[in-house]
Amino acid sequence: MIARSLLLAAALFAVGTAAATAQTAEAELPTIQSGKADVLMRPVLRANVSVTDDLVRIGDVIDNAGSAALIAIYRAPDLGTTGSLPTASVLAALRAHQVIGVETNDIREISVTRLSRTLRGKEIEQQIANALANHNGLGDAENLVLTFYRDVQTLQLDAANSGAMRPADVNYQSRNGRFDVSFVIAGEPGTQPARLRYSGTVVETVEAAVLARAVERNEIIKASDVVIERRPKAEVPKDAAGRDQAVGMQARRQLRSGAALRIADLVKPDLVSRDQSVTLTYQAVGLYLTVRGKALESGTEGDVVSVLNLQSKRTVSGTVIGHGQVAVSVPRPRLIATAAPIAAAPDTTASIAPKAE
Repeated sequence: MIARSLLLAAALFAVGTAAATAQTAEAELPTIQSGKADVLMRPVLRANVSVTDDLVRIGDVIDNAGSAALIAIYRAPDLGTTGSLPTASVLAALRAHQVIGVETNDIREISVTRLSRTLRGKEIEQQIANALANHNGLGDAENLVLTFYRDVQTLQLDAANSGAMRPADVNYQSRNGRFDVSFVIAGEPGTQPARLRYSGTVVETVEAAVLARAVERNEIIKASDVVIERRPKAEVPKDAAGRDQAVGMQARRQLRSGAALRIADLVKPDLVSRDQSVTLTYQAVGLYLTVRGKALESGTEGDVVSVLNLQSKRTVSGTVIGHGQVAVSVPRPRLIATAAPIAAAPDTTASIAPKAE
């Protein structure tokens, strides 16, 4: 592996010459009780080292470092990277601090990895969207499109910064869409929290039914003519039509490709056109009659139109019930009440007896 620039293999990170000489002639090493005698535990070199801060200490590179374990001897590589150190260089650094007799086990170099916490750009963008969601009139996070003044890069944080990415300050200006969001990521006790800040613009979007091609006036809109796209909310009319509302409808006027469909642009398709031959249906109780007619005006389902009865040459009004079909209501015949027989008037003529003379 290629050694990192910050891993100063040649330079010893000594606390100071005076401090080093203040150490005992040999570092105090741990011992194991073995019967009556104490057996000295020999330092053993490690082939792979992982550190969590910016310093590599003696206790990181060898086992059984004793009281010398906390002495720093190198700068650690960059966060999230790995560097290498020749064994000879490590032994020289150890001897400078009176750590001798190290068992190398024929290791020629050791690798040093700087542990870190990775925050990927997409994760950061999602956290910003979550912070802005429903803030000062904005909608849900999944409907927000963010544009940053500077690209959001993947970050490497100290492994100790293990806390959640919490918004500390959120500012959004609805008149121009600008935002400024700050985050704090807490660390383990005794470590400084990480602070992040991002600025840019945000646009709320919604799904809209959009024409895939230009449509002429009175043309019927087919399923293949409509696509669903996300558009800025400010550009979508309040009376926007959904896909299901648009397919099968007739264009009230000429519509351009890419236009978001509106309810006002659509009407029910004409089932009867002016001057079209139609079927007139007369229906009543006990009566069903069809004749040919000629539509005198256009209409969609449920419209009342005038039709010329080609048989009687009379104009009638009927309701459009289907393609080329008009129903004419036949009024029910009125029943005439039967007159009751007239009883003979009683004879009211008085009988006059002859006057006696």
